[in-house]
Amino acid sequence: MKRAVASALSFVMAVSMAFALPNTVSASDEESTLVYASGDYTRINPAMDEHGEINILIFNGLTAHDGDNQVVPGLADSWEFDQDTCTYTFHMREGVTWHDGEPVTAEDVKFTIEAIMDPENGSENAPNYEDVEEINVLDDTTISFKLDAPNVAFLDYMTMAVLPKHLLEGEDMQESDFFRNPVGTGPYKLESWDEGQAITLVKNEDYFKGPANIDRIIFKIVPDDNAQTLQMQSGELDLALLPPRDAVNFEGKEGYRVYDMKTSDYRGILFNFWNEYWTENRDIIPAVCYGINRQAILDAVVLGHGIVAYGPLQRNIYNNEDVEHYDYNPEKAKEILEAAGCTMGDDGFYYRNGEKMGFTISVGAGDQVRADIAQAAAQQLKEIGLDVSVDIPAVVDWAGQQAYLIGWGSPFDADDHTYKVFGTDKGANYNGYSNELVDRYLIEARQSDDPQVRAEAYDKFQEELAKDPPYAFICYIDADYVADSSIQGIDPDTIMGHHGVGIFWNVTEWTIGEQE
Repeated sequence: MKRAVASALSFVMAVSMAFALPNTVSASDEESTLVYASGDYTRINPAMDEHGEINILIFNGLTAHDGDNQVVPGLADSWEFDQDTCTYTFHMREGVTWHDGEPVTAEDVKFTIEAIMDPENGSENAPNYEDVEEINVLDDTTISFKLDAPNVAFLDYMTMAVLPKHLLEGEDMQESDFFRNPVGTGPYKLESWDEGQAITLVKNEDYFKGPANIDRIIFKIVPDDNAQTLQMQSGELDLALLPPRDAVNFEGKEGYRVYDMKTSDYRGILFNFWNEYWTENRDIIPAVCYGINRQAILDAVVLGHGIVAYGPLQRNIYNNEDVEHYDYNPEKAKEILEAAGCTMGDDGFYYRNGEKMGFTISVGAGDQVRADIAQAAAQQLKEIGLDVSVDIPAVVDWAGQQAYLIGWGSPFDADDHTYKVFGTDKGANYNGYSNELVDRYLIEARQSDDPQVRAEAYDKFQEELAKDPPYAFICYIDADYVADSSIQGIDPDTIMGHHGVGIFWNVTEWTIGEQE
């Protein structure tokens, strides 16, 4: 596989060096390389963008998450919280440097969080820090954050990648060339970026937690699911997140190992409330929810690798199982449509005020699982009398589209992927959803560190969300990673996040050895 290629290249280089340098006795030890199937990147900008698998390899936050998704030290090795003043104080590790050799300081942390908080920069992550009132640099390695209200998820949010002030000060935080040539503190640093082809990372020998075992990681850009499968079969890839229908073909196959990993990653139909269709027809959303056979979609599209979805916190300790699940009930769906004044036409579709009832579900290009889920849901909704179709636009029109096959989910604190997704006017609220009670309960939950208070608030939040659905939740999907069996150290028990993100949490411990 790739290691054989690397060995051949090393041999050629060694021969060349031997002729050029007669005193050279032998070449260095063979370098290890892992090739990972990645979607395309136009930039690597963790401050502005909500997620990115590559971020954790290049950058570090003040805190980090372990394999149980609990907060552990990162660039900060300790911290304390003053409850009276609602202030977190972080003590950073001494002697940490950026990939360019410059020292990392508390000023870098202050610069990063202030850039995220600046509304002019338009960061998706801004809601995570909206309660920060003051940021004070006490010395080069000590920084404090005074909040205007408690936020129990704050330590989770300080996993945010810290960016170098000396390279970004005065730069456009959306457009800077830095985000094509990132410099971080992480276990790997950028070696090269061949646009649309590959991003090559080389291990950081000066990493403050000790250098990684694998010398190079190549993020090979393979956005198409089918192409990823073919390249895993041909040996061009060492690791890929594949659709279940493709991953199962590697089960028991010599030279491969399949990791069927639980996730907090759900899929559903987002209703775009900026579109006038839902201004006029919001009352039929429960009918849409009842008209979807979730178990059938789960079984057919992802071979049962996941669970039926009814809300955003089903992988969280604060999940409320007692809310309305909208179990498949086509007769009830039709009752709701008819109660709303819809009448069945001769063509088998409902009409209201002379207009055929139905809408279009948009799907992002390149994600076959989402496309298949959307097509299956559309067919089921046609069967109850709604003319629903699927579109795969070249560019997603968040404001103009009628609906979208959305994905969200976080394995961390319940505030993550709820407050900023369902809160009114928050950074990741992509459908204009607004519900006063939802806002109130989310604030109550984030402002208390009492588990009982939080449980009650999240129960009410989920109840209200079910009464006034922003999405038709469909299913949580497992992350089916297929790996070269020579890779050792992947943690099969960590619950993955959105898009299956999280597998690299302990990448510095991975090794590439003999195949099993």
